[in-house]
Amino acid sequence: MGKFVVKKTKTGFKFNLKAGNGEIIATSEVYNTKGACLNGVKSVINNAPKANFEDQTAEGFEKAKHPKFEMYTDKAGEFRFRLKATNGQVIAVSEGYAAKASCLNGVESVRKNAAEGKIEEQLDD
Repeated sequence: MGKFVVKKTKTGFKFNLKAGNGEIIATSEVYNTKGACLNGVKSVINNAPKANFEDQTAEGFEKAKHPKFEMYTDKAGEFRFRLKATNGQVIAVSEGYAAKASCLNGVESVRKNAAEGKIEEQLDD
């Protein structure tokens, strides 16, 4: 079972969504307050299971409506995804994957783990 780990950073708060095996499958931006970070977690929980999918690596890809996962290639040529909320804000991003299939598995893992994820706080330095 997945979990959201909320952490304090030097500049605010962020969360990682971890799969049952402890691997980080998505990360948030840094939020100014813990409350804003927890709202980000809730947004992932609400949006990930129902999000559309947009494959920006495909030629002539079709734009999907928000909420959506966008899969793209980064400057290093790795596959990545970002989850955007209904309002178009990016609420979670992935690591880079060498293979497209691994990136697709990451999207499905976020869908599954976000829906059943518990929230764990690690706020002490």
